[in-house]
Amino acid sequence: MALTGRTALLAALGSLPVGILAPSWTGMLAVNAPLSLAILCDYILAAPVRTLRFTRSGDTSVRLGDAANVELTVTNPSERRLRAQIRDAWPPSSWRPGSEQAASRHSLSIPAGERRRLTTVLHPTRRGDRRSERITIRSYGPLGLAARQGNHNVPWTVRVLPPFTSRKHLPSRLARLRELDGRTSVLIRGQGTEFDSLRDYVPGDDTRSIDWRATARRATVAVRTWRPERDRHILVVLDTGRTSAGRVGDVPRLDAAMDAALLLGALASRAGDRVGLLAYDRRIRAQVLGRSAGDILPAMVNAFAPLEPELVETDAGGLSAAALQNAPRRSLVVLLTSLEAAPVEEGLLPVLPQLTQRHTVLVASVADPHIEQMTGGRGSVEGVYDAAAGTQAQVQRRRAAEQLQRHGVTVVDATPEKLAPALADAYLALKAAGRL
Repeated sequence: MALTGRTALLAALGSLPVGILAPSWTGMLAVNAPLSLAILCDYILAAPVRTLRFTRSGDTSVRLGDAANVELTVTNPSERRLRAQIRDAWPPSSWRPGSEQAASRHSLSIPAGERRRLTTVLHPTRRGDRRSERITIRSYGPLGLAARQGNHNVPWTVRVLPPFTSRKHLPSRLARLRELDGRTSVLIRGQGTEFDSLRDYVPGDDTRSIDWRATARRATVAVRTWRPERDRHILVVLDTGRTSAGRVGDVPRLDAAMDAALLLGALASRAGDRVGLLAYDRRIRAQVLGRSAGDILPAMVNAFAPLEPELVETDAGGLSAAALQNAPRRSLVVLLTSLEAAPVEEGLLPVLPQLTQRHTVLVASVADPHIEQMTGGRGSVEGVYDAAAGTQAQVQRRRAAEQLQRHGVTVVDATPEKLAPALADAYLALKAAGRL
């Protein structure tokens, strides 16, 4: 049983004149006995909560930053009208800060034998699976003095997907891809290493593209056209170790790396290449292989949704072995990891020759824009120390990048906002150079 504020108010109003005019146990009993009887009758007349039936429907997935609508249908099979308040409990990260109480509580009135539908609007603030915890219902009597209260478990899961904010860069990179492929009118013919077709020579064409055998069989000079290679293998390897847990600006490094991987996956699949995904620290955390061009992006998004950084040191040897196992043919291995000096020198460099011997390797890392801001401070003693620390960090990152480049690795080091387009541009540059 739960008592309401109305009950407390009536008890206070009834006790006030008794305490002033006739303070005695008899007077208190004269006031509280009828009130207790009214509370008991109100409790008995309240609709039971154990027999209520609940069903859920609505959204099962939502992008981070968007709203998800989860509908709850309440059926009242009893012979009494249900006057109730319902709390639909979800994890705290399912709401914006400060909005949980208003969004999770509902008031409703259901006649006997009928049902009503409620909508709970979720605004998740983190990726992953959000599972409903339980429903708490408080059924009031007709006088509003007492209520029955109970809990029901009605499971439902909403998967919060990565926001994929870098998709705004996809149209411009697809236009660049069409230029490389020679499917749009540009001043310079798209280059590549895979033969496409023959066409008539026009002034300005490279004479090295003339096909003399074809020219001998026709009345006009014929030139060869090329297109970037298709059906190449690209393996995106995401480092989920401790370095991916650090926050850069408002997002963790892992989330920025995911966004870059999604843009690369969308672009490469449109280019006709086969894309795979591997998330690894000391074991495989997520894996997407053998998907078609139309399925790769949804598969990557779903694989990323529950992925969280692990506070362990990444096993570079195991990561290299897993990459070699999942990329048997010559592939482009895109490693999204940290460029910190210790992980690179002690972990990645010793195993790098195993990868570069069989594959083309591209390393992408999330840079912290705050470090660049630190290097510009000179106005105080603290600013000078910050500038020295920032400069030292930049020098260490450049040295790590140069060590990787000496092994033939392409390095992309950019801030979270610039990492995704920079990685896409590096992929297009490798494709234009025929290195895939």
